[in-house]
Amino acid sequence: MKKLDLKNMNISELENLFLSIGEKKFRAKQLFKYIHKENKNDLDEITVLSKDLREKLKEFTEISDISILKRIDSKIDKTKKYIFKLYDNNIIESVYMESKANNTICISTQVGCKMGCVFCASTQNGYSRNLSAAEILSQVYKVERDLNKRIDNIVLMGIGEPFDNFDNVLKFIKIINSDDGHNTGIRNITISTSGIISGIDKLAKTGLQVNLAISLHNGIQKEREDIMPIAKGNKLTKLHEALLDYQNKTGRRISYEYVVIKDVNDSYDHARYIKSMCSGLDAHVNLISLNKIDEYNKQAARDPDIQRFKEKLENLGINTTIRRKQGSDIDAACGQLRNKYETLSR
Repeated sequence: MKKLDLKNMNISELENLFLSIGEKKFRAKQLFKYIHKENKNDLDEITVLSKDLREKLKEFTEISDISILKRIDSKIDKTKKYIFKLYDNNIIESVYMESKANNTICISTQVGCKMGCVFCASTQNGYSRNLSAAEILSQVYKVERDLNKRIDNIVLMGIGEPFDNFDNVLKFIKIINSDDGHNTGIRNITISTSGIISGIDKLAKTGLQVNLAISLHNGIQKEREDIMPIAKGNKLTKLHEALLDYQNKTGRRISYEYVVIKDVNDSYDHARYIKSMCSGLDAHVNLISLNKIDEYNKQAARDPDIQRFKEKLENLGINTTIRRKQGSDIDAACGQLRNKYETLSR
């Protein structure tokens, strides 16, 4: 029988667990602190619990972990790419990025992705399963242990669509944000979505003031459907309405992620349609250079082309930045390294 994963449990669930075995419920906060604040992954290291209690817990519980298959360090900046192996031998990726201001990790929420965006490496090998809250947490904790550094910012922008795994992602956020644990500020957490309207609506109802980033990539409905199949069931007009509601409920600025593809989505008309998606919103556009994959034969826009597109947007009054490319020498775009590893392992 599979053991209960203590890392996957919030304080309330741990309290119920301890009460069910005749222990005081205050033990829950002690255990939660050691797992999520002290970053302990072995019950024998949690000496605040008696040896007898630890032995009792070992009979039917565990603290899960993931293993580092490979770490690749960029030679041009402080970016580090991790390939992790899960308990069932599935593989995911995370990217650690360091700046003077903070340490950021980009983490995965699924093994593979169903969304089918034609230019994205994450979706090329299909979808296997959702990650548990514990597996999402472990990416943060494993990198912190490996580097002996605290991670300040968390971006759910790795492999997978976070809103396709909503319940586990929400549990992850509440655990990582807990004062009794890692205590990551809620405004230091960003969820990136391909535009799943139902997920945006559910997140708005929670009232959590996380940052929301929308993978837009084209503001023209039919053209967006051509590169992002998920757009067919999540129309831009309805997406815009959902974002207005989200901002009204949370007061958080909306970010649009926009991969600039040469002669595909970089005209003045495209800029005008982006402007319509910003109407009524406190919104910001991040322009991103296309990371080439073998399965998509379009050309990445050159730096001068991206700069010209930025100027088009700014002339329309849109707050725009060009995202600094990090880890370009280590396939830091999520999915690229996993795909290569799985191909070589076959």
